[in-house]
Order: sequence, then C-alpha cells, then structure tokens
Amino acid sequence: MKNKIITALHRIEDSILVGVLLSMLLMAVLQIILRNFFSSGIIWGDSMVRILVLWVGLLGAMVATRNNNHINIDIISRFLPGNIKTISQLVVEIFAVFVCAVMTWLSLKFVLMEMEYEIIAFANVPAWVCESIIPVAFAVITFRYAILSITSFFKLIRSRS
Repeated sequence: MKNKIITALHRIEDSILVGVLLSMLLMAVLQIILRNFFSSGIIWGDSMVRILVLWVGLLGAMVATRNNNHINIDIISRFLPGNIKTISQLVVEIFAVFVCAVMTWLSLKFVLMEMEYEIIAFANVPAWVCESIIPVAFAVITFRYAILSITSFFKLIRSRS
C-alpha cells in the first residue's frame, strides 16, 4: 500500500513537471510564431515563460533528489574507502538538509512578503502564486535529503556492526 501511494505521488510530480514544461514550450513557440508571422505577441507571454522556467527548474530539482541524482562533485568520494565514503556522504546530506531548510524558511518569508505587497507577475496573476513553488520545492528537497541522511546513517551503523 505504501509503495502504491509513493508511486502515485511520483507520477503526480512527474505529470506536473511535464505539464509545466509543455506549457512553457507551447508559450515560447506561440510567441515566436506570433512575432514572426503576425508582428504581434501575447503581452505577458515572456513573463509567463520566465516563471515557468523557474517552475521547471525547481520541479526538476525535486525529481532529481527523489532519485538521488542531484548535481554533486564526487571526485574525492570516488577514492574513499567504504565507511569513510558513507561518512562523507552523510555529512554532505546533513549539510544539504540544513541549507535547504534555511532556503525553505527564507523563501516562505519572501512569498509572504509578496502576498502582503500584492505584486502582480503577469495577466493579473499575483507574484506570490508564481513564486509559491520556491518554498514548496525546497521543503520537499529538505525532506528527501533528511530521508537520505537517515538512510546513510543506518547504513553506517549496520556496516560497523
């Protein structure tokens, strides 16, 4: 049952990512066609594409941490022996939890400030709606790094037994 729920959540996450990516591509192509063939365009189209780039980037980061395929520089860890490699990985994951938790908090404060000032991003869409992905994505990434660090911790404990 637990695996079915996780699989369903992953599919929802993937579907949102694909939908946002397709929306971004369609709007960009539409803008190109309108500008080149009709000498016009959608006034808020470029702003929407910029916001969708933000969403694609953060949703992609969420998916990358879900699969433990995030960007990392592991040149040193490739040459470390087993337990030291696991300790190194644990330290990096704990650091990532801390950094992402701080980013979650700060981005949440930012979005709340944007709500307070009622800034409009494009086409009467409030800026805070567009920026809401930032604290959500960092919260999910924080949670996933926490799970990774707990897993690494137990892996280290098991290897010492």
